[in-house]
Amino acid sequence: MSTYFITGTDTDAGKTLATSALLYAARAQGLSTLGLKPVASGSDATPDGLRNRDALALQVQSVPSVSYETVNPWAFEPAIAPHLAASEAGDPLSLDAIVTTLAATLEEFPRTLTLIEGAGGWRVPLNAHADFCDLPRAMNLPVILVVGLKLGCLNHARLTAEAILADGLPLAGWVGSVVDPAFAADPSRYAANLAVLEHRLPAPCLGILPFLNTPAAATAHHYLSLAPLLTLEPQ
Repeated sequence: MSTYFITGTDTDAGKTLATSALLYAARAQGLSTLGLKPVASGSDATPDGLRNRDALALQVQSVPSVSYETVNPWAFEPAIAPHLAASEAGDPLSLDAIVTTLAATLEEFPRTLTLIEGAGGWRVPLNAHADFCDLPRAMNLPVILVVGLKLGCLNHARLTAEAILADGLPLAGWVGSVVDPAFAADPSRYAANLAVLEHRLPAPCLGILPFLNTPAAATAHHYLSLAPLLTLEPQ
């Protein structure tokens, strides 16, 4: 079994598409999968309770199937920073509670590949004392970095990678995700930016996701490779 934590260079860097696509690729190989998003803000009220679009996407890619509450035990309605949404809801987030819940989930639902998606970037606050990066630190999980490919991504990617390593966790791989079509409009400059990332990030590139007018795991998985993840030491 292999478990990884997914973080991004920023909000809307393409984490959910990359996570869903990696899980889809594993399913296509006949592997069991589990996608988790323990905390999600920006959720819709439904007859079944609050539902977050990103968490629903991960639930679809979890095989054998699991309940929504397993994928996303902490859901909040406003599309704001999760610690603020939790505070407004009167349900402040606890690092210990989330780690305990995740550990129980991993024990109950062992899968060949499990991906745990964070919220926003590496240093997004979890509460007044902890950040989202403290989740993988507490669980000693290797990290996959999703780089939102746009102007400024070189600095964001390198700083995030340095922070991950400084926090004592291995960077297992990175995925590039074109979030601004203009960034890839000039082929030579686009290739030059990718070359910098490939040279400077201390981890294998799992693939580059182009800008997709209709983002879907079934399409995106063709651009990614699971090989570096499945050949690493299982967690």
